[in-house]
Amino acid sequence: MVGYDPEAKCVSTVEAAAAGSASGLVTRVLVSPLDVIKIRFQLQIEQLSSRNPGAKYHGILQAVQCIFQEEGLVAFWKGHVPAQFLSVGYGAVQFMAFESLTKLVHNITSYNARDSFVHFVCGGLAACTATVAVQPVDTLRTRFAAQGEPKVYRNLRHAVVTMYQTEGPRTFYRGLTPTIIAIFPYAGLQFSSYNILQQFSEWMIPAEGKKGGNVKNLVCGSCAGIISKTLTYPFDLFKKRLQVGGFEHARAAFGQVRIYRGLLDCVRQIMREEGPGGFFKGLSPSLLKAAVSTGLVFFWYELFCSLLCALKNTDSTMRKEC
Repeated sequence: MVGYDPEAKCVSTVEAAAAGSASGLVTRVLVSPLDVIKIRFQLQIEQLSSRNPGAKYHGILQAVQCIFQEEGLVAFWKGHVPAQFLSVGYGAVQFMAFESLTKLVHNITSYNARDSFVHFVCGGLAACTATVAVQPVDTLRTRFAAQGEPKVYRNLRHAVVTMYQTEGPRTFYRGLTPTIIAIFPYAGLQFSSYNILQQFSEWMIPAEGKKGGNVKNLVCGSCAGIISKTLTYPFDLFKKRLQVGGFEHARAAFGQVRIYRGLLDCVRQIMREEGPGGFFKGLSPSLLKAAVSTGLVFFWYELFCSLLCALKNTDSTMRKEC
């Protein structure tokens, strides 16, 4: 059901936006702790190893214990309000744009809207559109997740006013370049991999075994998330490092800090000081998060679309009976 299906014609673009928003909201609540850990790992200059005495975080379980002891349970949902704005807005724009683009391709070209290549291109373009729309919220989310104690920003309003007054409006778009560079192949691979895996499952699973469609959507989405995240991960790290530029004082409690003049300078410094492995810091929680979040996003999106279709069919049946 993800993408325009000329045979189904069930979900409108507005309904796709609603389903995308709802799937993003539910998924964000469940994966927020993994997101906080991933961001902490990405921003740590020191090697993620217990053999490094200067490293605050060594691994996932150690980081969970450390954050819980120092900051409490609520720390795993730091930045949750802007993160929810991000998820709801991103989900709405991405799925609405994706449904519209696949429909456009079907209507004005000779390509099949269900083709994996079409899903790759349309998925990438839809994600770029959504990214530009919600980038300021993403920057706010990253800063809230990155700050330690005492907090620099008391709440969302205080963060927006402080950042605007001290750093200017451009600060809300820090890290946009690596984000756009990374998001097109990342989202494209997500949608195309999900499409390929769905087609493969249709071929592999016999007709009588296709009742567990929701589980299949979850598994296909999780696998698609792992594939896309692994191939594009370094750009996500670059984005996070650039987003906390000008915010170095709040990072002092976590270890060393660095100032980057731009994307290329960020790449050079990481390569020189942290080596190739520095580009993949936080990959473990990120893959875990990608598997869970992507699987849940597609799972909830398909489920909400199915519910909307069922409601429409029930409503049309009742009208006919009247």
